[in-house]
Amino acid sequence: MIDPTHQLPVTRQALVLKIARSTVYYKPTPVASEDLALMSAMDRLHLDYPFAGARMLRDMLKREGFEGVGRRRIRRLMKCIGIEALYRKPNTSKRHPQHQIYPYLLRNLLIDRPNKVWAMDITYLPMKKGFLYLAAVLDWNTRKVLAHRLSNTMHADFCIEALNEAVIKYGKPEIMNTDQGSQFTSFEFTQTLRDHDIQISMDGRGCWRDNVFIERFWRTIKYEEVYMRAYETTSEARGYLGRYIDFYNQQRPHSSLGGQSPDNIYFSNQSAALAA
Repeated sequence: MIDPTHQLPVTRQALVLKIARSTVYYKPTPVASEDLALMSAMDRLHLDYPFAGARMLRDMLKREGFEGVGRRRIRRLMKCIGIEALYRKPNTSKRHPQHQIYPYLLRNLLIDRPNKVWAMDITYLPMKKGFLYLAAVLDWNTRKVLAHRLSNTMHADFCIEALNEAVIKYGKPEIMNTDQGSQFTSFEFTQTLRDHDIQISMDGRGCWRDNVFIERFWRTIKYEEVYMRAYETTSEARGYLGRYIDFYNQQRPHSSLGGQSPDNIYFSNQSAALAA
């Protein structure tokens, strides 16, 4: 976007694009190995104890051998990997006028067929050196993973790519449910949903149970795939995750689906709807 070789000075280019000059000149530095180990341990603990805040995580990590870890460092790393203690709390933060928060539409709603409601979320994935973020689109009724994307940043772009892929492959849902993360409240993401004529639903702030099925998927994929390996590269992670999600959709039995796979339920229901 910024072209240092252009005749227009970099300062002027940054002004035109409305971005800070510090952003232009910033050179990313690798995350320290000690922080990577901490982040991986925090991610595991958060899956098991989603109510744990910075103080509780600090004490848990000390019991696991991480000495000299302070609350402020834990809080900084929690923000980096996108986790927070989950409990109901008042939303007193000032909202950006372009980042509208939408109501939760799923309470008492009967979700009895595919493509009635989709859910979407982002999670942190530890690697051998570094980390990635995984975004996934899930069909609420059948638990089928419709699309996924990997990214090394938490911008909205890779979420929009996954959403568009899911719509192209499977049509569109009536409702998309997400949390209130900045990627999902961004104008670009919500406009994409409006362009597809999809109703927008958002969890209550800190209410992980509002999107419980995708939270369960994160736990499943991390314990059955991610934590079993230490991905060396993004391409390696993409390959293994793609194979696992194919297995999850096509072969893995789900007790909530009567022992069938998500694909079995999704496509059989789709065929029944077309026949009707």
